[in-house]
Amino acid sequence: MAYFDYAATSPMPDPVIDAWTSAVHQRGNASATHRDGQKSRLLWEEGRDKIAAAIGALPFDVTLTGSGTEAINLAIKGLFWGRNQTSEDNRNAPPLLRPRILTTEAEHHATLDAVHWLVEAEGALVDFVRVDEQGTVDLADLAAKLGDDVALFTTLWVNNEVGTIQPVADMVALADSAGVPVHLDAVAALGYTPIDFAHSGLAALSVSAHKAGGPVGVGALAVSRSWSIVPLIHGGSQQRLRSGSLDAAGVYAAGVAAELATADLASKVERLAALRDRLQNGILESVPGAVLRGSHTNRSPGNVHITVPGLDSVSALFLFDEAGHAVSAGSACQAGVQSPSHVLRAMGVDDSEGPLRFTLGAGTTEDDIDAVLDILPAIVARATH
Repeated sequence: MAYFDYAATSPMPDPVIDAWTSAVHQRGNASATHRDGQKSRLLWEEGRDKIAAAIGALPFDVTLTGSGTEAINLAIKGLFWGRNQTSEDNRNAPPLLRPRILTTEAEHHATLDAVHWLVEAEGALVDFVRVDEQGTVDLADLAAKLGDDVALFTTLWVNNEVGTIQPVADMVALADSAGVPVHLDAVAALGYTPIDFAHSGLAALSVSAHKAGGPVGVGALAVSRSWSIVPLIHGGSQQRLRSGSLDAAGVYAAGVAAELATADLASKVERLAALRDRLQNGILESVPGAVLRGSHTNRSPGNVHITVPGLDSVSALFLFDEAGHAVSAGSACQAGVQSPSHVLRAMGVDDSEGPLRFTLGAGTTEDDIDAVLDILPAIVARATH
């Protein structure tokens, strides 16, 4: 079965599975002072060090979380509270110093829902920065919306749905000139584009292990020491920004995965980009009306996102699955119920355009590409009204 859903979760390579199964046999709480506890602590720290190296951050600046979603929530809510000097006893005390949050309408729901919660519960105001028809942030609109009352700007490094890579350096430079911290959701970037947090100028950056061949249940947030972030979770103070028992086995395996995903990245990107182009060109040549979505130049090497007029994406996905291929439609298909994609709507794409998303990774081969291209035209024809 050919797998084209790496953006949803990436299969764990054998070295990662071996690392996890080895580490999970180590007994002892990683915060305990006895020998077994310290052995667990060393595994956790080794995993954290590898994750930090993979994203160009110092180990102490990386907080491990239970998911990418938690890392995103910690960044957005924590920065908002830090910028407004709020705490448990004075939160919501009017007026907020910096009530505005800048983001786009093409974000992952982890960002959009976190921002919505701050609006409803904390009195935040949200300004949506425009994206163009390829999903790229409108820099002029961003510049116009920046100001002293902005708590933070948060957006995706790589759009998880259409694969567009944002102009990170330009966005950070604009925000820095206005004194506004930037958080990037880099979940779809890890293993697909170089990340150097220490030299990026970012305030915070979030990643998730299982999108890069690691275990589900491990996320990470890199935070610059130039900005104050208020923790979400309080308890044992096991980490500076997050309480909770340390997952030594999960973090150790996540570190191995991050190291593998970013090793010799340039050659991996070159290989994936060639496969991506083979797939997207084959689709555009064989499917009438198909349109490639996302940036045509600044795009993830592992993403092919198309729309077809009148395509019933849900039906197409079932047909692909019956034929032995795992394909997705991005966020346009949730829980088996077809609904318009908020990302495509933000890009100005009509709801009548049915999406298909093919995401590639380490295990993708030319044979996989050719196999899906052989059946794709017939499936699209069957699933199009």
